[in-house]
Amino acid sequence: MDQYLENTRGSGMKSFTKAGVAVGTALLLAACSSGGSGGSGGSAASGPSDGFSTALPAPTRTPTPTPTPTPTPYGPVLAGFVNPVGTALGKINPAADLTTFLAGLQEAATTANSASSGLGLSETPVAVGTTKRQLVTALSQLATDLTKLRGDVKSKTYCTTGSAFAQLGLSEGLKAIPAALAEMTAAGYTTVFTVPQTPPQQTRSQENDTFVTKGRLRGKGELNVDNTGGSTDSVVSLSQSGKAVHSLYVGKGKKASIEGVEDGTYDIFFSDGVDWDPSLKMFTQNCSYTKFDDTMAFETDRTTYSVWSITLTAKVGGNAKTSDVDEENFPQP
Repeated sequence: MDQYLENTRGSGMKSFTKAGVAVGTALLLAACSSGGSGGSGGSAASGPSDGFSTALPAPTRTPTPTPTPTPTPYGPVLAGFVNPVGTALGKINPAADLTTFLAGLQEAATTANSASSGLGLSETPVAVGTTKRQLVTALSQLATDLTKLRGDVKSKTYCTTGSAFAQLGLSEGLKAIPAALAEMTAAGYTTVFTVPQTPPQQTRSQENDTFVTKGRLRGKGELNVDNTGGSTDSVVSLSQSGKAVHSLYVGKGKKASIEGVEDGTYDIFFSDGVDWDPSLKMFTQNCSYTKFDDTMAFETDRTTYSVWSITLTAKVGGNAKTSDVDEENFPQP
């Protein structure tokens, strides 16, 4: 449907005995036997008096005890996973440009995911086993929240780094981490983790029929704007040469008008969304940018002048086509 416009992703080993050992034993026994006749052979005196050899006992070997490994202290293990997450979160700067801001979200998400996986596999004292599982879950949720937020910025759910940063503060994963770390600290395991100080998410609005940009109104032309079917506020801009001449705030469910439009041909743009930032002159959430395909000519002669009416929501029977435009091609109010 169109807007309405009118003009009024085996082998075994064999065992053997060395022969030299057996022969030596036989010779020793024979010598002992010949000495028993009382002869004068002096060699008999060197043998044992009872004619038997005595084997020396084998030395006793005391086995070397296997040392018991000393477990790695859990505190440094915990800090080694958690501290980098706090550092990465601290790098997310809402004052940075969009590319840098998105890179910060990605780094923090990757770090939180690695911390969740590594901590989950680490050996943990029994006393804090339940707390560790809670912390692992919270870190995993934080990684998911950061990844989703990054996608939401790209899809214009959050149109400014400020509103995206405010949304970070609402992360369920981020809110669950401090409680788990407090229990770890009480058990003697400390970490360095600071929750980013994020602003509250806002839903600001302007008064209906308020000029955001007001040019000279010395003509007789009129533009009537109908946003009664809209679910969000809008800003309508009459533009010439890529610059907004007049920009009017139209609340959802409201009508507004511009009177005194000077003669000339204008492009008509409108932006809608949630939370109007007056300093940036843009919606910070759920923003979209649209242009009427046809231009509007305002003309005045001695007896007549142009009156144009537009609706900002598609209607059956509408005669005005619109196209989405990039924010960069939208005239700054």
